[in-house]
Amino acid sequence: MSERKIVVISAGLGVPSSSRMLADRLAASTADQFRLQGVETEIQLVELRDYAVDIANNMVTGYAGPKLDEVLKATVAADALIVVTPVFSASYSGLFKSFFDVVEPRALAGKPVLMGAAGGSARHSLALDYAVRPLFSYLRARTVQTTVFAAPEDWGAGEAGTGGLSERSDRAAAELVDLVQGAPVTERGRGGVESKSFEEILASVGH
Repeated sequence: MSERKIVVISAGLGVPSSSRMLADRLAASTADQFRLQGVETEIQLVELRDYAVDIANNMVTGYAGPKLDEVLKATVAADALIVVTPVFSASYSGLFKSFFDVVEPRALAGKPVLMGAAGGSARHSLALDYAVRPLFSYLRARTVQTTVFAAPEDWGAGEAGTGGLSERSDRAAAELVDLVQGAPVTERGRGGVESKSFEEILASVGH
């Protein structure tokens, strides 16, 4: 049985954080989807708050300390990435962006990436398409169509709670597996955060 290495990057700041909870859910969904294809996964979780000082030092000095260097090498070598950021000021967090600023330029070209975010309101889900996706497009990564946003109500019970979040997580994970395995990405239904044009995003927020 083959094995794939997945690096999961969470930029959550609290303990626990909704970003970390979402990262864990997406990792579990991805492992399940790979297993359906007879593929095992090695999951490495990275909590960026543990490397915040090292990231800042790297930005100032251009040198990555040993702990951060290991994470950077693992990120570049992974078969795929799952990235989750909290939404601050309608965008990704500074810690999230700073980490990817110190990744070697073009090192993520062609890398399959599943994107997630957590915030205080479902309205913040637009940050995935107008901030996070463009970042990984610039890095030339290959992003899955379905992104996963978790609002506070997604962690509740019932139809609007974790059941809906699980569906979206499984759909995005299946798309990630398709990218990694080189299979055609098929339409898996709606319910996640679909890719939108800039014009569609503006129209949806009333501008």
